[in-house]
This record gives sequence, structure tokens and C-alpha cells, in this order.
Amino acid sequence: MVFEWEGFSGGEVLMHDPTVWVTSTLHHMHEERPVPIALYSRDGWCRDFAIKSLQQRGLDYRVAYTSDTNGGLTLAVTSGLAIAPISRSNIPPDCRELTAADGFGDIDSSNVVLHRNPLAAGEAIDGMEDAIREAFMLTRQAQATASL
Repeated sequence: MVFEWEGFSGGEVLMHDPTVWVTSTLHHMHEERPVPIALYSRDGWCRDFAIKSLQQRGLDYRVAYTSDTNGGLTLAVTSGLAIAPISRSNIPPDCRELTAADGFGDIDSSNVVLHRNPLAAGEAIDGMEDAIREAFMLTRQAQATASL
């Protein structure tokens, strides 16, 4: 499985999973100006797209925290230190997506894509492929139910 945000490699798309700004439901850091943000330490497309999304909306920001991992960004949000770019499927409990109504919106768009080695075969591989596909089907169903 891979996240593809640009182009399409020919695998099976299991889920569309945009990266969105996330805030704690307890701390409301998105209301501060400049808005405190948590970003990945390394330069890359996620960091670039996140900053660009704020600039396009004319939002003043300050980098309050950096981390090498998604877990670090999640901790920054849940502790009330900052808002952070997190994939919609990974929004932690007691947090929520910041939408256009909040003055934010999607940062980027990516797909979760399943690739299988055409040379690999066997019952275990077939079972793993089916389990992954089923897990994503259940995730999509849960998201659809939550949005009702």
C-alpha cells in the first residue's frame, strides 16, 4: 500500500484520503493569530502544501512545533500546542477537521493505493490482500456513517 498524491501508478485505489488541518476540540488553537502550527521537520510536499494552504487563505501562522512523525503532530494537536496537517482518516479522538467554514480547508488530496507483486502468489498473500481490502471497506463505511 502507498499514498499517492500525484499521478496514478495503476494500483487499486482503496480510499481517497485528503490531508486536512486538525484542531483539538478542547483547545481551539485555530482561533489564535498568528495560528500556531505543527509541521514535519523535513522539507517535503506535505510541509510545502500545508504552508501554501495557509498563505492562499491569508492566514498568519507561526511554526510552534516540528516532528519527524505523524504521532508527534498528533500529540501537538491533542495537547493544545498547535493545529496540524493530518490525513482525514487519522484524525484522533477529541479533535476535528478544520473546514472552509472555519476559514481552512483541504491541504491536498491523496489516494491510498494497493499494489500487488504480480509474481507473488499463494494463500497467505491472497488472504492478506483480501484483509487489507476489507479493512478499507469498513473504514469507508464508518466514515460514511459518521458524516450522516
